[in-house]
Amino acid sequence: MVKNIRTLLILLMLVLSIPALFAGGRGAEKSPPDAPRELRYGFSSEPATLDPLSPSNTADGRSILFNVFEGLVKPDTDGRLLPAAAESWTVEQGGLVYNFRLRPGVKFHDGSLLTSADVKFTLDTAIAANFAGFTDIAGVETQGDLGLRVTLKAPDPEFLPYITIGIVKAATADREKNPIGTGPFKIESYTVQQSLVLRKFDDYWQKGLPALEKVTVVFLADSDALLLGLQGGSLDGASVTGGLIPQLDPRRFDIVPGYSASIQLLALNNAAPPLNDARVRRAINYAVDVGEIIDTAFYGNGEASGSPLIPGLEVYYDKSLKNPYPADIARAKALLAEAGYGEGGKKLSLEITVPSNYTMHVDTAQVILEQLARAGIEGSIKLVDWATWLSDVYRGRQYQSTIISLDANNVSPRSFLARYQSSSGSNFINYKDANFDRIYQAVLTEPDEQKRISLYREAQRIISENAASVYIQDIYSFKAFRGGAYEGVKNYPLYVIDFASIKGKK
Repeated sequence: MVKNIRTLLILLMLVLSIPALFAGGRGAEKSPPDAPRELRYGFSSEPATLDPLSPSNTADGRSILFNVFEGLVKPDTDGRLLPAAAESWTVEQGGLVYNFRLRPGVKFHDGSLLTSADVKFTLDTAIAANFAGFTDIAGVETQGDLGLRVTLKAPDPEFLPYITIGIVKAATADREKNPIGTGPFKIESYTVQQSLVLRKFDDYWQKGLPALEKVTVVFLADSDALLLGLQGGSLDGASVTGGLIPQLDPRRFDIVPGYSASIQLLALNNAAPPLNDARVRRAINYAVDVGEIIDTAFYGNGEASGSPLIPGLEVYYDKSLKNPYPADIARAKALLAEAGYGEGGKKLSLEITVPSNYTMHVDTAQVILEQLARAGIEGSIKLVDWATWLSDVYRGRQYQSTIISLDANNVSPRSFLARYQSSSGSNFINYKDANFDRIYQAVLTEPDEQKRISLYREAQRIISENAASVYIQDIYSFKAFRGGAYEGVKNYPLYVIDFASIKGKK
């Protein structure tokens, strides 16, 4: 009997050991999963172009291309400028001449070496496209393969932020179809309205980066689609607005907060009657309750601005403009009456054109409609697709008002304020003020930093006093990731996402 029991026990042990034998000898213990090497990340809009030298790109587009193209310098998370393609530089003649020394061995994604000729081509192309700051360049000279000398028309102590612009390979036949940069990722494929695949660039100059092998950027129509992708598991991460956060289970997702580094505004076309009357623009400002917008449409997540400059640029931001037009319906009605609207006069109508792919702007418009109604203003919303917004509103300036977020190409306050110059090609609100133009031109050549700060603040006050638009907030944005899967997310004072810094957790 004992012998039979012993035999049965031996047989049972053999049976239990068979799965381990067929599993390659791993035994009963399960090894921890490897850190993910890929990321599927969702955006609600896609690049208008893959060319970093095209002025028509979207904020999301520039955010993505941050990973593909690099400039001579690049910002860190505090807004300081660090060496990138340039390993060093010197400034001569009080800011009139900048000499750059390129980092040796930097490669383009096609394997060719970066030279000063590529940088000259890039800067010359930006000059021809009238990029902000580049029209002030008098000339660009190469000095061997790694030297570059940039001479300005006038001294500019804040020229460096402009040259964060992505460097392209000289004389590329079609930059849109053949995007070649020096960044940590190269573009593997792009399917319009579906996805853009980024592949790790093995010869990237900064060793150890990126950690991920592949990033697939998935383009989805709206925030609801992003939410479904996250909850259903087809996305590993996504850029989402505060309104979606309560719908994401914190036990399943890691939520990384950060400001969008852009100003959301109700842009008013200053050339379109009756908005060419400052009294009407001020009335609209008093009718709009910014705090209510943040609480209602963004679940309390956001920082009121009151200025065309983001509050995050603390040195230059004028804090007195935090709430320059506190909600005051009585005052709004009084100003409208002065302008011939309201009781006993005709009723003011305001059409708000909104790009439909930005749910946060649509939500903001709906709140503003209710606020305008309290002041006796008839509001309506006109939803358009992004291409139509770009052609009709931004380029054509055929609109009355619109809700949009305006970001900056670099960390200089000029990137936010340059568009308000009377002659600026990006001045889509048609703002014109001789005093502002004078102040802005003065700041361009002022060598004393404290004086530049004062001039920047004065420029903001002029725009505010003229009620050029309704400046709402720097939207508090969020990046959501599959719980416990990724780390290393960085936030910048520019609207970018740094995929190179992200790595999978083990």
